[in-house]
Amino acid sequence: MKTLYKIAFFLTLLFTVKTGFAQTNPKPNISGIILDETKKPADYVTVVLFKASDSSVVKTAFTDPSGTFNFTISGKGSYYYKASNMGYKTLKSKTIVLTEDHQKVDFGTAQLIASTQNLKEVNVAVTKPLIERKMDKIVMNVSNSAVMTGSTALEVLQKAPGVTVDQNDKISMMGKQGVLIQLDGKQTYMSSADVANLLRNMQSSDIESIELITNPSSKYDASGNSGIINIKTKKNKNGGTNGSINGSLGYGKNLRANTGLNLNYRAQKVNLFGNYSYGKFERNNLIAIDRISNGTTDTYFMQVGESNRKQYNNNLKAGLDYFIDKKNTIGILVNGYFNHGNETSTNNTLIGPSFQKTDSTLTTNSLQTNKYNNVSYNLNYKSVLDTAGSEISADVDYSRYKGNDGSDYANDYRFENGNSIRPIIYTRNNTPSIIDIKAFKIDYNVSLTKTVKLEAGLKSSWVKTDNDLQAEAYVNSAWENDTRRSNQFVYDENVNAAYTNVNKQFKNTSVQIGLRVEQTNSKGNLITKNTVVERNYWDFFPTLFVQQKLSKNNQLGFSYSRRIDRPSYDALNPFIYYLDEFTYSKGNPFLNPQYTHNFELSYTLLQKYMLSIGYSRINDVIAEVILPDAASQSLYQTNANIATNISYNANLNVPLQLTKWWQTNNNLNVFYLSFEAPDLAGSALKTGKTSFQFKSQQTFTIMDGFTAEINGSYESPLDYGTLSLKARYYIDAGLSKSMFNKKASLKLALSDVFNMSENNLSSAYPGLTYSLHQKNETQIGRLSFTYRFGKNEIKPARRRSTGTEAEQGRMKN
Repeated sequence: MKTLYKIAFFLTLLFTVKTGFAQTNPKPNISGIILDETKKPADYVTVVLFKASDSSVVKTAFTDPSGTFNFTISGKGSYYYKASNMGYKTLKSKTIVLTEDHQKVDFGTAQLIASTQNLKEVNVAVTKPLIERKMDKIVMNVSNSAVMTGSTALEVLQKAPGVTVDQNDKISMMGKQGVLIQLDGKQTYMSSADVANLLRNMQSSDIESIELITNPSSKYDASGNSGIINIKTKKNKNGGTNGSINGSLGYGKNLRANTGLNLNYRAQKVNLFGNYSYGKFERNNLIAIDRISNGTTDTYFMQVGESNRKQYNNNLKAGLDYFIDKKNTIGILVNGYFNHGNETSTNNTLIGPSFQKTDSTLTTNSLQTNKYNNVSYNLNYKSVLDTAGSEISADVDYSRYKGNDGSDYANDYRFENGNSIRPIIYTRNNTPSIIDIKAFKIDYNVSLTKTVKLEAGLKSSWVKTDNDLQAEAYVNSAWENDTRRSNQFVYDENVNAAYTNVNKQFKNTSVQIGLRVEQTNSKGNLITKNTVVERNYWDFFPTLFVQQKLSKNNQLGFSYSRRIDRPSYDALNPFIYYLDEFTYSKGNPFLNPQYTHNFELSYTLLQKYMLSIGYSRINDVIAEVILPDAASQSLYQTNANIATNISYNANLNVPLQLTKWWQTNNNLNVFYLSFEAPDLAGSALKTGKTSFQFKSQQTFTIMDGFTAEINGSYESPLDYGTLSLKARYYIDAGLSKSMFNKKASLKLALSDVFNMSENNLSSAYPGLTYSLHQKNETQIGRLSFTYRFGKNEIKPARRRSTGTEAEQGRMKN
């Protein structure tokens, strides 16, 4: 901790020195006043000062509540400014001259002119493309897409370039698992299963865009070996009072619906905002597993199961920003969800000496209930230190999650002729869980010179999870505690981190070097068995980014980072969950963190076509595996540390404007994955396969305000750990119509038009033979309507990156 205290002292000192310099600077010598069209002072207008000799930018400032702007300039020369604000024409001033004898100039008062007065003569429609390539990330703009309407965030994510969601809702990017999911720059701190639940309960109407960051800088938490997916939710871009309402109906085999309300109020000193959404969903799932259990005599299992899941979701957000002055803002934010649901399942397993001959049958009926509640609180502060963009920000976070999963099972084991082999076995589980997350972080960035920028920060997080498995069996007409399965697992984790980034801009080259240091203390306690696993370790995570501008239309980039993935909370939890007597899943409290070296080379043409080539090596990779349990002739799923995973990938994105009314974006991701483990449950594993993903989006402008979309995806066969997955593909289509002077939109979409999306996999583990088929309810028609009301041309609410984002990505909801 001494190291962290030293860095904290350094940051405090640096901030004090910077502030001291600001206080000793001479008073502003160039000033002016900007008024709006009603001749009232215009606040937060962007004012850019230019050199008259070459029109180069000198400084940027914002007007204060009195409409005044100020610049401090040393030396002599001729200057002019341009003032701009949304909804107004750009204002250009006269030219003024500073001399040695005349060092103070007042531009006087100028008035903005509203740009809306000529809207009847000019009809301009600007629509963001579905996919945008930026310097350090890929951005998928969700809000304008017709095919995304009425979808969940998890369904939207499956359409992102290079992203795959498997049959167990595990998320991969560029063929690699271990993706860190963030919401508005906040780490979620939840398990992979809980992240999937969170995304399944979030609506596309709440999402503005999705950012894919394949190689993050040292500013981000070091977790996430394949990068970060940041989901940016919608923020009202308006002032005064404004908002929107939306509703969606969908139908496949079952009805689903959701509705939501967004409100925003902005005044000179205060911004209040909030939203609430409610969703009701129902879906069917079919799963079939054929497998062979090897023994003295092989046993063949043919399992077919069908389930129906119902979910009821309530999501809310509320916040307040108080603008102390034009440079200092304090805010509070509350997020929460209150969700519950149930799932009924029936599994029939035929057992015999071959797939053609059956001698017994196992039927399992189950009812699973769930209830997930979470409330997160964030207190934040931000101070803009100068017009060069230097700022300091701090966040304090607390989040409490409460969940309860209940399961009732009835196992009926019979001979082929229908006679009972034994009495029906009844069991039930109740698994209450509590997760508490506390975090604090501070970030500071400063422009040391015109070409050198420094970022630095500190973060500490404390997480405690308490899972209690209360298992019971029905014996002699009464429920009794099942001591073989009942258990309690408590996990404590503290991570302390410090980072710094230095960015140097040369004429055509930009170089950024960073280092993140993390100290981890964790303790897992399986209380009933008195099994304790403790770990304390330090890690160093360097990063390097280089951008080289070859010409106006050609640019090269290179990046390197070292990253870590700590096991998710559910992966560590050793509890056993049964699908039936012969199929179950369990956690692994002895999992170690995995470490990744990521390299990426990129080439950008015409600022829109991009090719990236990457290489990564993961040591002690955490992978989902399906293995045999010879003692019980069962098949079980768990997580294990496989020795090594090597990945090569190439990603090509090509947007094209084929005609004035037809746009297309095409993304091809080709990758090679290899896994090697000398001893995995007694056998050696070595796999390697080249695979690819191709996604294409077509947008057609039928007429002004009326568009159509077709999206298609194909994923070739893939080997991942012990799993060998078959090809997957689907086609979506949608229509979108703006209405009521673009204040409303009506969207119609059909996902998986030909009902082709399904999961098929088999074993890549030596000596294990099985095949699995899974078909979810994916062919769904959706109708969505959104109406926006209130003022339209005011600043957006601030986005925050709170301190609990990484930890919440490892929980259930």
